Amino acid sequence: MRNRGYATLVIPVVIALVGAVALSLGLFLGAPAFGKGVAHYVKVVEEVVHVVEERPDITHVSIPDSVRAVYMSQCAASSQTFREEIVSLVEETEINALVIDIKDFTGTVSFNRTSENTVILTGAGCVVPDMKEFIDYLHTKDIYVIGRITVFQDPLYTSVYPEQAVQSRSSGTPWKDYKGLSFVDVGAKPFWDYIVNISREATALGFDELNFDYIRYPSDGPMSDVLFNHSDYTQRPVELERFFRYLEQKVRRPDPVGYSPVLSADLFGMTTTNKDDLTIGQVMERATPYFDYIAPMTYPSHYPQGFNGYADPNKNVYGVIRYSMDRAIPRIESATTTIAALAYEPIGTTTLYRKPARDRSLLRPWLQDFDYGGIYGPQEVRDQIQALYDVGITSWMLWAPSNRYTEAALERVQ
Repeated sequence: MRNRGYATLVIPVVIALVGAVALSLGLFLGAPAFGKGVAHYVKVVEEVVHVVEERPDITHVSIPDSVRAVYMSQCAASSQTFREEIVSLVEETEINALVIDIKDFTGTVSFNRTSENTVILTGAGCVVPDMKEFIDYLHTKDIYVIGRITVFQDPLYTSVYPEQAVQSRSSGTPWKDYKGLSFVDVGAKPFWDYIVNISREATALGFDELNFDYIRYPSDGPMSDVLFNHSDYTQRPVELERFFRYLEQKVRRPDPVGYSPVLSADLFGMTTTNKDDLTIGQVMERATPYFDYIAPMTYPSHYPQGFNGYADPNKNVYGVIRYSMDRAIPRIESATTTIAALAYEPIGTTTLYRKPARDRSLLRPWLQDFDYGGIYGPQEVRDQIQALYDVGITSWMLWAPSNRYTEAALERVQ
């Protein structure tokens, strides 16, 4: 179901309001003033209509009861061949949503930005010049469009604002992980506004949901060499929750069309089974107050040998997903927790904290559809989906860096 666009909603309201003002002028100032009021009224309406007509008509698709999505990089989104393949997959299978990069690992924003209130950086990644038209096309097919924003991993931003980056103690320059990528310090507040502005522009462009990835401290690199000038590394979960809170407060506001985006957060898969922050600041209970959906990245290949007693998690994909959800669901649905998040109130003098009990549908995991650590064919992909269904979770997202998915694992449209 699509929501009406900006022009359709705004023009009648403006005409009515300005007309009322003109009529008031006539009643209180007499006929001559009334005539001037009408003339001014007509001029204002013409100007408003002109401005509104220049703004593209924006629509949004309502979120499906069960989201079944696949990921599409911004490079793939810029390719007509990939577009046709992905749309065909949606039309022929149970897939009903796409996750498209808004900002990728290079820091490049995928659409042409026009904001006058924030810096616009040009990166080396792919750009989709007709992103709005592509989203509009997807909406005509009732495809729910999720925009993925890689947050603190941003080598482009840190190259322009090195003082806001995680620093290298030894060199005094932005620290880099083993892939050569740098991170913004979680506490760098100017960067928070940079992310907020991109998020609000993306919503106004037509993205139905905003999905935030790399919302964490760095980990895979020479950690003994890191220096944080904007945050207290010993208080990682608190620092990260402050960002979550700010993001939710600023991005949740409706855009000029009156649309408030759905928000989701990508977390490490083991946040479902661990209550510590995994050294990256992520604790599930500290994220749930601020997002509509939590998307743990439960890729079996990313779990350590011996997880839940599995010698090779890649050969126990159903078990990895099932065990992870079995551990996460009680924590999501509970009205109390032992985790002292900023959003929770202590219960008396106990070590328990009161929190909202959320439905298990809050969990919308990422599932693996790529060969890493093992071969992932139709059976492996379907087993992961089935593990979710068996615990009452019906929404999921498939990740394949290649942007090509195992169609045989998906149910066909009847």
